[in-house]
Amino acid sequence: MTAAQPTAEPTRRPPIAPPSFRDGRIEAALRTLELAVRGRLDGLLQGNHLGLVPGPGSEPGEARNYQPGDDVRRMDWAVTARTTVPHVRETVADRELETWVVLDLSPSLDFGTAACEKRDLAIAALAAVTHLTRGGGNRIGVLVSTGEQTVRIPARGGLGHARAMLRRVARTERAPEGTRGDLAAAIEQLRRPPRRRGLAVVISDFLGEPDWERALRALSNRHDLLAVEVLDPRELELPDVGTVVLADPETGRQREVVTSPLLCREFAAAAAEHRERVAAALRRCGAAHLTLRTDSDWIADIVRFVLARKRAWSGGGR
Repeated sequence: MTAAQPTAEPTRRPPIAPPSFRDGRIEAALRTLELAVRGRLDGLLQGNHLGLVPGPGSEPGEARNYQPGDDVRRMDWAVTARTTVPHVRETVADRELETWVVLDLSPSLDFGTAACEKRDLAIAALAAVTHLTRGGGNRIGVLVSTGEQTVRIPARGGLGHARAMLRRVARTERAPEGTRGDLAAAIEQLRRPPRRRGLAVVISDFLGEPDWERALRALSNRHDLLAVEVLDPRELELPDVGTVVLADPETGRQREVVTSPLLCREFAAAAAEHRERVAAALRRCGAAHLTLRTDSDWIADIVRFVLARKRAWSGGGR
């Protein structure tokens, strides 16, 4: 289901919001974004680039006591036999990580009724992933899909590349209204040709039918996956304010409706059902799922997500 959306613009930009890239001051916005990301996320992972999507690396690490929920494939039978206590073997992440990001900037992202547009939040999420995976010989590249064009920026390392990549992404032209995005095709473009094992990140609002599931599941055969879902509160519920015009930016269709209590309940139920379908599809693909909202502190949400993932992987959350 493609959700129709009320045409509205955010009227204010509180401190929790990422900077806007609409007023032409892209360089200033990027500097502000970098300072915000580095100021609040610096040191969060302490060099452990798998903090975004915790998972095994290729080098053996320390053994520790088995805890309920641990992957039995990581059992260290030698230590278990010697101590008579079940142990699992931790693994150390590879020294270099290659990260590829599929960034959905289709017209449905050019929308926001709270602190910012979803497009601004998607670019901010890309900046956070870039910072959290940069350094130590790591590389990052991005594939930007607007529905009208696809921009591929090769994976490279270094602060200069990171800044140039974000600058180019922020300057990506918006697709005309009525342009339909194709997230499945963008994921397929990332999957071929095959690349070395690394981290694949998909940033999108995941509106419409989950026809991207097959491509994403194929991508998970080779890479760790992180899905960043970008939402606006008006996609989850409608206010009971009388007559409003709903518009689907990827078809151009509009409809005037009266927001009765019944319609509001039905809209909220349909939106909740769709979000659960998306979450279930992402679980089947083995993707870690981070949700960012235009009415929430996006950096705080990332911090909570990363810390929860690290605790769960280390066993501290059990």
